[in-house]
Amino acid sequence: MNTPALHICLVSDTFAPHINGVACILLNLSEGLRLRGHQVSVVRPRQPGEQASSHNPGVRLWRDWPLPGYPGLQRGGVSLHTLTRHWRRQRPDVIYIATEGPVGLSALRTARRLGIAVVSGLHTHVAHPSGQYGMGVVARLLSLYLRWFHHRAVLTLVPSLNQQRWLERRGFERLVHMERGVDAELFNPARRSQALRERWGLSHDDIAVLHVGRLAPEKNLGLLQSCFEALQRALPQRRLRLILVGDGPLRGKLLQQVPEAVLCGVQRGEQLAEHYASSDLFLFPSLTETFGNVVLEAMASGLAVVAYDQATAAQHIGHGHNGALAMPGDAAAFIDAACWLLQDSETLRRVRLNARQHASHQGWSKIVDQFEAHLLSASLSTHGRQATSMQPLPPL
Repeated sequence: MNTPALHICLVSDTFAPHINGVACILLNLSEGLRLRGHQVSVVRPRQPGEQASSHNPGVRLWRDWPLPGYPGLQRGGVSLHTLTRHWRRQRPDVIYIATEGPVGLSALRTARRLGIAVVSGLHTHVAHPSGQYGMGVVARLLSLYLRWFHHRAVLTLVPSLNQQRWLERRGFERLVHMERGVDAELFNPARRSQALRERWGLSHDDIAVLHVGRLAPEKNLGLLQSCFEALQRALPQRRLRLILVGDGPLRGKLLQQVPEAVLCGVQRGEQLAEHYASSDLFLFPSLTETFGNVVLEAMASGLAVVAYDQATAAQHIGHGHNGALAMPGDAAAFIDAACWLLQDSETLRRVRLNARQHASHQGWSKIVDQFEAHLLSASLSTHGRQATSMQPLPPL
């Protein structure tokens, strides 16, 4: 039976050409939906240099303001009246809200006013972003708000089973597990470039230790320095180089801490894939991810990944088989895992081959199939379609 064509609206504070996990996921999902014959529109904040109206008729831009500490990243807002008028003219069959900020909240309220079904995605790590700085009250408020927000969707998509169970214990409802994919043709060991390695100052037998991601405090990047220094001590006869792909507020500090590191800035597309494939070991010390797309990208590129046993890594890495894991927060175990991978060349070779083999089966096509099915189901559902007023936030 053929799936009926839908008008699907994606709502997010971030979208391509942004370089981050949420933007990457939404781009792959939107392209997959369009290939299946659906009309896909996007509501997002206007970015620096963009006009109020997009050249793309499927993208609707709204007023914005900068996010402190993250140059180029904007937060936006839109009035209920404006969004109501827009969706009355071009009514979606179903709305997917990927972020819970001002744009997402306006979209949620407007959708309920108009009786349009909403599917939400939980891309925000509930436990850590505020709690890690000792702001317990803020963390609790964030958790309450997120539960209130997602309770008003037909269903909420979460990227890992561990996260789903954790959220269910804290009162979140109607959670559905939907994994993420990777483009294994783009991220491929065949893109390894000795010319790029030579620009990094590395020969064929030297070791490139890679990290890809936003250079920001919540990413636990202090562990990169400790781990890299431990690797240098463990392998004094080998030349190692720390390769950092990405940008963010910690760029200068990281360069001070590891002066010999190579800072490559933001890379995209084939250039990003070449940086992955030209490296040997991938360090992912973050404790605040709901998924972590870069882990699958590194595995697809044939890298040995060291990560904490959570989110993507918990789902896709078998310790000692296609990567190495440490208990969340155990920095010493993380460092030991990295050292273990590099101590034996045969172990490293085997792990890298297994990583590529596993990731090559995690394509986006089956993920888009799941997403399409969830959206269709929601569009036919009556839950959340009542044009009722929003309930207030629960008390502390």
